[in-house]
Amino acid sequence: MHQILTDVLAIVATKARPVALKRMFQSLAMQSAHPQAIIVVDASDDSDTRNICENGIDDLGSEVLWIKAEEQGAALQRNQGILFANQQMVLFFDDDIVFEPKCIARLWEALHAERRLGGVNAMILNQRYHSPGAPTRLLFTLLNGGRENTFAGKVIGPAINLLPEDRDGLPDIVPVEWLNTTCTMYRREALPSPPFDSFFRGYSLMEDVALSIKVGERGWKLANVRKARIFHDSQSGEHKSDVPSRAEMELINRHYVMTKVLRKHGSLEYLRLAAWELFQLASLSSSFSGRKQLFAHVAGRLRAVRKIVSG
Repeated sequence: MHQILTDVLAIVATKARPVALKRMFQSLAMQSAHPQAIIVVDASDDSDTRNICENGIDDLGSEVLWIKAEEQGAALQRNQGILFANQQMVLFFDDDIVFEPKCIARLWEALHAERRLGGVNAMILNQRYHSPGAPTRLLFTLLNGGRENTFAGKVIGPAINLLPEDRDGLPDIVPVEWLNTTCTMYRREALPSPPFDSFFRGYSLMEDVALSIKVGERGWKLANVRKARIFHDSQSGEHKSDVPSRAEMELINRHYVMTKVLRKHGSLEYLRLAAWELFQLASLSSSFSGRKQLFAHVAGRLRAVRKIVSG
């Protein structure tokens, strides 16, 4: 297969997922375009991930460099990886994705086609926006402070980030207000230094929203490239099994983005935040599996509220 080597540095933050990582590399090797280099920042306790990186992947044209994570956490690991960047473009992607054909080439071509595009991301086939029903659309309108033809790809109210949509009639490149780092390519010049705020630790929920907003404030446009596609085979982990801690982190991090990044501090914004959290709990209570976890979600949010109030 003829492959193009692009002026892109890819950064992958990982921990103890060698099987998923190798599968991701194998799907990347089948791409028509490869990053020039890939930095794997590894927080694993064993050598399995390092062995995969150093043994190489058949047909992958990229240079792969394994480095040990100095601190554990997706945002911090990515910040460590970008210190090696001298390419024009930086590609962040997760270790548990599977690339669809021509994904990398389409992201790269989109950035080269529009000079003011600071970043683009791939469409996640199994995670996308669905048109909301009347009650949810009303809530989105209240949170947003006004109507929109669609809320897809937007950041509304107190840092509520909504996925992009994929439907007939949309252009191949669709403007959005935030990019999901599951698979996102940025111009290096568009990124702040460091890209990710050190506030975001561990699983780093909403670190991608904060980065997107900062890039937008620097005058760059953001877009979703609909035909650049990936499948996200989301893996299990401590952050998912510990439901209260995840719920706590989600609220604390959303509050941080609302107040520190979007700089929204008014009582109306806190009312909107409370409305969103209550809506999420009500949505959980509508299913049997959700009701089983409802108490854990409430406990986590109450812990978050105590920490927010205490500063």
